[in-house]
Parts: sequence; C-alpha cells; structure tokens
Amino acid sequence: MAQYVAIIEDADPDTVSLWFSDLPGCVSGGDDVDEALENAPEALAFFAQELAADGRQLPPPRTLDELKADPDFADDLGKHTAFLIEWPPLDASE
Repeated sequence: MAQYVAIIEDADPDTVSLWFSDLPGCVSGGDDVDEALENAPEALAFFAQELAADGRQLPPPRTLDELKADPDFADDLGKHTAFLIEWPPLDASE
C-alpha cells in the first residue's frame, strides 16, 4: 500500500490546510488537524478520479527521506508537520 506525505499547515486560527508534496493541486482541510486528516483520503480519491479522466494515474509517492533531500520541499518539512496518508485507504469494515 502506498503512503503519500501530507503537509499540515495552520492557515488561520479557524482552519487547517493539508497538501500533498507529490500531488500538486491536491489539497484538503478542516477545522482542526483531525478533520483535515479525516478528509485527506477523499481529496486523494477526487484527485485520482480527475487524473483517470485525463487518462493518467497517481504518481508513485516519494518517501519522507526523499522529500527531505529535495530542496523544493525540505524547507516546508522543517516548518510544518508531515503525515503519511495510506492509498488506497483501508476499508473501515476490514
């Protein structure tokens, strides 16, 4: 199962935003971190559907170490909290 790195940012006192370093344009959010993380699989699913409609697939995720070595993301990883989001998400009934 793949795990995409998600970056959590406090957008303002009332919301939290989440974005995926390997999936430009794939974002999620919520009133708090828990809600943003809960919404993340739905954002991934929607993003995957949009790519599929264009005949593309989700790119393979990079590891956290690979992202730390990428100067485009190393600074963000130092300033914000990173979470791993399972894809595809586990079925709650399993």
